[in-house]
Amino acid sequence: MILACRLQVEEEEAGVRLDVYLARNLPENSRSYLQRLINEGYVQVGGRKVKPSYKVKPGEEILVFLPPAETLEVEPEPIPLEIIYEDEDLLVVNKPRGMVVHPGAGHKRGTLVNALLYHCRSLSGINGVLRPGIVHRLDKDTSGLLMVAKNDAAHLSLSAQLKERRVLKEYWALVYGEVKPAQGRIEAPIGRHPRYRQKMAVVAGGRPAVTHYEVVEYFPGYTLLRVRPETGRTHQIRVHLHYLGHPIVGDLKYGPARPHLGLEGQFLHAGVLGFTHPRTGEFLRFEAPLPPELERVLAELRARQAGRPGSQPLQQEEGVAAQPPSQRGQG
Repeated sequence: MILACRLQVEEEEAGVRLDVYLARNLPENSRSYLQRLINEGYVQVGGRKVKPSYKVKPGEEILVFLPPAETLEVEPEPIPLEIIYEDEDLLVVNKPRGMVVHPGAGHKRGTLVNALLYHCRSLSGINGVLRPGIVHRLDKDTSGLLMVAKNDAAHLSLSAQLKERRVLKEYWALVYGEVKPAQGRIEAPIGRHPRYRQKMAVVAGGRPAVTHYEVVEYFPGYTLLRVRPETGRTHQIRVHLHYLGHPIVGDLKYGPARPHLGLEGQFLHAGVLGFTHPRTGEFLRFEAPLPPELERVLAELRARQAGRPGSQPLQQEEGVAAQPPSQRGQG
């Protein structure tokens, strides 16, 4: 067996179930997948095998091993991909809006994984047979940059960077209302919604979550934000902005339950991605401009604003740039 990671239980983490502890410390993996690893003996606590329900103790050493590679039951498909960067260890892909990242119920074909398998055939297998190479995810209707691991060593390195909050991720989000102040930090725990199990929410006892935002441009009734998630919880940006009182335009799950501004899905784009290369140690930074359908929305809002009788362009906060994301220079 190949050792995937070595963890040591901190005092404040003692007393939780082993599967819960691993899900918190290895967020790139699903809890069900981790439970399977525990049940099949690929997780050891103090050198012995235990059950998923085992309560961890402070100071215990937990070893997680990689299981043997499984036969992949996902069909490669010749789906065009916009590859921003590629080498022997990883790829950076600009995912289009509307594409599901990995196969699941109702999405066996047409996913990013189907396309990746056709493109390079060899991907890391740490996340199990249905999510090869996928280090982090974007929602179906979120466009933008994703990193994909081609081998297990790259996957482990990139996953560790995510866990240690060393991956730079910046998003563009158009939200309802006028966001004040122009810069802020949202710190609120996120967990499963107590009533609607398909949704996440800010809940007591949820996993810690932090999101930073900065106003880019104001429109009548809307604000364009640059958003940087410090943590990586499911639907984090969408949930936090809804909690702030400014849901994302077009987000039917967390905002008004109707299409808006001609959008099919939310106005959320992962425009900047930066990380340390797992082999060379070089920090890589990539940018992807807004897709045309989101640029169209901004152009329409600017045209409306300019055409209002007697109106003046809304003032920007001092030091905040007003140009659209696609026109901003490379950092």
